[in-house]
Amino acid sequence: MGVANLRYATHCERSGRPKPMAVRYELIKRCRQTGARLGRLHTPHGVIDTPAFMPVGTQATVKGMSPEELKALGAQIVLSNTYHLFVRPGHELVREAGGLHRFMNWDRAILTDSGGFQVFSLSERRKIREEGVEFRSHLDGAPLFLSPEIATRVQNALGADIIMCFDECPPYPAEYEYVRESTARTSRWAERCLKAHERPHDQALFGIVQGGVHADLRKRSAEDLTSLDFPGYAIGGLSVGEPKPLMYEMLETTVPLLPEDKPRYLMGVGSPDALIEGSIRGVDMFDCVLPTRIARNGTVMTSRGRLVVRNAAFERDFGPLDPECSCYTCTHYSRAYIRHLIKADEMFGLRLTTIHNLHFLISLMAQIRQAIRDDRLADFRDEFFEKYGMAHHASGF
Repeated sequence: MGVANLRYATHCERSGRPKPMAVRYELIKRCRQTGARLGRLHTPHGVIDTPAFMPVGTQATVKGMSPEELKALGAQIVLSNTYHLFVRPGHELVREAGGLHRFMNWDRAILTDSGGFQVFSLSERRKIREEGVEFRSHLDGAPLFLSPEIATRVQNALGADIIMCFDECPPYPAEYEYVRESTARTSRWAERCLKAHERPHDQALFGIVQGGVHADLRKRSAEDLTSLDFPGYAIGGLSVGEPKPLMYEMLETTVPLLPEDKPRYLMGVGSPDALIEGSIRGVDMFDCVLPTRIARNGTVMTSRGRLVVRNAAFERDFGPLDPECSCYTCTHYSRAYIRHLIKADEMFGLRLTTIHNLHFLISLMAQIRQAIRDDRLADFRDEFFEKYGMAHHASGF
């Protein structure tokens, strides 16, 4: 954090006053059947019921959706991408506009990731040093540089309620020694992010636990980060190609090492099976581009499993995408009409499938929360998997 904030935090510690905290996690109850957590996350822009799914608005918009439509679906928080906003339109422009909330006309909570995942996915365009990462813009090839300090300053300018430490996300598979060095660097970078953070009073900086698929490295990372006392913790480096059982094993290793009174966020996970399994293992927050990305390919999630509405089988199907769904799409339009729109490359078709998929996952999270209240999340999982036909959907959607 900046010098003034560092002095204030030190004064708080010496005087016994609590450190400034932008978000607060409230645990309501645990599911007796699974141990899953029902809670509320209090932020400067409203309360989030957890476990929660966060729609992804990469470039300060959830593709095809207005803020009013997102609210109607029940979204309490959206995610935006630091890398993309850093490259275009630039964080200073967003600051000049009054911050991301005002820029995108969204008055509920926002989380920005650090840009680390996007930078490290540019494997042919980037060079990692201890100082930070040199890379080239995916837009025009211009040379750019991100460091823990720059990524934090950019997020301070964007003004999201929750911001993330700049981390390195190792690929899967990767050599153990590479992951070990990468994880240690992420811990060092986390400390630098904390020192650079200028707005702890109204922006919560989350640490990101890394370690690949190695239990000992996950444990070391969790120990390093919890010693820095972040207001929340993300679990990164999963859902990057590893088998689902291995991801769940890493969650079972990592989550118990994180503080009970802080939120836990599993990054980049959004398939229905993983949302349920992650909640069972104590995760509070999830995000993924999955529902919007597959929607644009004409694929939707329904209570009876995945449906590819662009297929010829639905040419004369005048029923809704999902007879059990109450979303705007399913209450107004047929499979045949939506198929026609998508085959004709009409934008409205992609909007309708996007609305449906986001409604499906946000509704699923509400059902998960109710199952936790009723102490029956394991039963709910079994019923949902059976009905969805999860045995026939290895991808989980």
